[in-house]
Amino acid sequence: MKEWRMPLFYTIKLNLKLNLEKRMDGKMLKTLDKIKSVEDLKALDLDELQVLAKEIRQFLVQSLARTGGHLASNLGVVELTLALHYIFDSPKDKMVWDVGHQAYVHKILTGRRKGFKTLRKIDGMSGFPKRKESEHDAFETGHSSTSISAALGMAVARDLKGEDSHVIAIIGDGALTGGMAYEAMNNAGRGHTNLIVILNDNEMSISENVGGMSRHLNHLRSNKDYLRAKEDIEGLLNKVPVVGSQLVDVVRKTKEGVKTVLVENTLFEEMGFTYLGPIDGHNMNDLIEILNNAKAMEGPVLIHVKTLKGKGYRPAVENPSAYHGVGPFDFKSGELPKKSNAYTFSDAFGYAMVSLGEKDDHILGITAAMSDGTGLSHFERQFPKRFFDVGIAEQHAVTFAAGLASSGYKPVFAVYSSFLQRAYDQVLHDVALQNLPVVFGIDRAGLVGEDGATHQGIFDIAFLSNIPNMTILSVKMPEEMESALKYAFSLNSPVAIRYPRGTVTLDKKYQLPYTDGKMVTLEEGEKIALLATGKMVAQALEMKKLLEEEGINVAVIEAPCIVPVDEQGLESITSQYPTIFTMEDHVLKDGFGAQIAQWMMLHGKNNVFYSFAYETGIVEHGDIPSLLEKEKLSNHHMITKIKEMTKKERA
Repeated sequence: MKEWRMPLFYTIKLNLKLNLEKRMDGKMLKTLDKIKSVEDLKALDLDELQVLAKEIRQFLVQSLARTGGHLASNLGVVELTLALHYIFDSPKDKMVWDVGHQAYVHKILTGRRKGFKTLRKIDGMSGFPKRKESEHDAFETGHSSTSISAALGMAVARDLKGEDSHVIAIIGDGALTGGMAYEAMNNAGRGHTNLIVILNDNEMSISENVGGMSRHLNHLRSNKDYLRAKEDIEGLLNKVPVVGSQLVDVVRKTKEGVKTVLVENTLFEEMGFTYLGPIDGHNMNDLIEILNNAKAMEGPVLIHVKTLKGKGYRPAVENPSAYHGVGPFDFKSGELPKKSNAYTFSDAFGYAMVSLGEKDDHILGITAAMSDGTGLSHFERQFPKRFFDVGIAEQHAVTFAAGLASSGYKPVFAVYSSFLQRAYDQVLHDVALQNLPVVFGIDRAGLVGEDGATHQGIFDIAFLSNIPNMTILSVKMPEEMESALKYAFSLNSPVAIRYPRGTVTLDKKYQLPYTDGKMVTLEEGEKIALLATGKMVAQALEMKKLLEEEGINVAVIEAPCIVPVDEQGLESITSQYPTIFTMEDHVLKDGFGAQIAQWMMLHGKNNVFYSFAYETGIVEHGDIPSLLEKEKLSNHHMITKIKEMTKKERA
């Protein structure tokens, strides 16, 4: 039989296609291919490091174009991350990445490049540091301003154990608007613990010392020979009785005096840190030199590094905000997917604030560096003098709102559910105990998906329900937002309005005004009631149709107010329906279902009862449908449970 061979033209075409696919997968990135671990990195010379930086950027752009993820911030820290792993010995030396979304390069260098195919997907690689994922991830992060505290704790633990290693915190300029960072620096500066803090300054205008004298002093203060000479001279002078110690003090005071005259002290130096910088965060030679010098220093050191967010990819440089967190996109053109025209809960909140703000100039909007994400930017544009962005400072935001409320205003703090956790004491102590009329617009309540456990908003009912004077509302569709806000203002007491990410589309017949927060029967049924709140109302309505196909007729009842419990409504429901299932986008313990179960127990109700909620409280990253499937809260899982529990009753 004659052997068949592919024509040359098609062979060339196929090879070109395969080569392109290999390049797309990063397989032709020759220097990057050599890096299987951080040990491989240390074998490279400076020129090879420069090539590697370019290849890593190429890999990041092409990989994230497929999966989505945090792009611009990671493109900005390529050289910095390379230098850190080149100089320090991870995992012996520990690196703590503040927020953590800029740790992609760190993951590549620590052997997780293949994991980028599953980045932020269900059971795939996390977009944030994860201790269980790698020994190189020293501490898990997701929220802002925690790195210095954690790193200081590790450094003190190292000293207590008598170990010899380095601890480095990498924090962005934006995260320095969070008070916790300064609490940590204040603590670190009072001691003599060896700790290195890298300030990755890529956006905010932080005052910097400029000019020839500044550069000279920075060079001297970060030069190992200078430090050694300084120690030797002080040691020699101290050997001279009486005069020696006095002379050392004079020299030290003179140096500080000259420095103060010529160059203003930085805040970091006043807090007890040795300050180095600012330096170019994309100059590999300078980074390596200054990190080497910092290793030799005693006490806490802060290195101020200037970086360009999005570096190496023009679209991200020109619009770093748009490329901060992206979905899949066309990496060749840089064109991002068109934003959905869907009317989101965040949009509805922003427009409702504008609408009500036009009628009442006492309404104020407050955000903690999330004006766009929360939709409050609409209010900002309309009423700039009544809008306040306090930075990443949720604790301050709540007490600031309390002060405004105590003076007769109607402040609304728009905040993601997972970030409000940071201000629990302020909600209780400064707002609720004084019964002040602060409204909390709790965005991203429920699952958010790919950002994972640190960002899922599934604890707010639990931690707010025990707070006195607090009312918790839950909006099921964006069109109800203005009515909910109006009702919240009418209560003249603390109110939390929780609503999810994205949107929910329901028939207008289900849209109801918020007048008293009472439970409402949306669809009648027999014997079985689905008592749902928030976005889960839409899922309950879907399940009713599916159950009807199997001959099971359930009622769908909405609870627009979670706390306080509608006791009159529950009396009616428990008497009418022998079996009740609650549905919520929240953790099981102390959630909506728990409020209902507690009321039933206290009132001697013996209905068959089951609560659909997240059982463990830890829901990792992935798309929401996949997470619901995994948590057994998809339609088919819940329908199976309903059929199982009502089998005898339906027989």
